[in-house]
Amino acid sequence: MSATLTVFDEELTGKKLNEFTLELPEERLTVRELIRSRVYQEVKDHNDQANQTEFRGLVQPTDTEQTLNGFRLKKPRQIDWKEQFEIATEAFESNRILILVDDRQAESLDEEIVLGSGTRVSFLRLTLLVGG
Repeated sequence: MSATLTVFDEELTGKKLNEFTLELPEERLTVRELIRSRVYQEVKDHNDQANQTEFRGLVQPTDTEQTLNGFRLKKPRQIDWKEQFEIATEAFESNRILILVDDRQAESLDEEIVLGSGTRVSFLRLTLLVGG
C-alpha cells in the first residue's frame, strides 16, 4: 500500500523553507529509505528540467554555490542522485541534518517509520557557526 507524505525543510526557529509532497511505495519504511526517496525525487525533478542552473535539494551538490533557496550550478547539468544520497546519509549520521517525524527526532538510518494520515516529516539542516 502506497503513502503520500508532506515533507518540510525547516530552520531551527520553525520557519518553513520548502514544502513538497513525496509519494512512497509503502506506509512503513526506514529513515534511510525516506532519505533515498526524497533525494531521488528532488534530483529527478531537477534533471527533468533542461538548462536548470539552480538545484533545490536536501544537500549541496559538488561544484555549486549556496543561494538563498538552494544551490547554483556553474552551468546546467544532470545531478547524480546516488552521490546526493551518499552525502545526505553521511550528513544525517554526523547530525548536520535532523529528521523529525511528528516532532520526534529520528535516531538512526535503520529506524522504522510508520506513516499515518497527517504524519509530518521535517528536515532540519544545521549549519556550523563560523568563528569561535
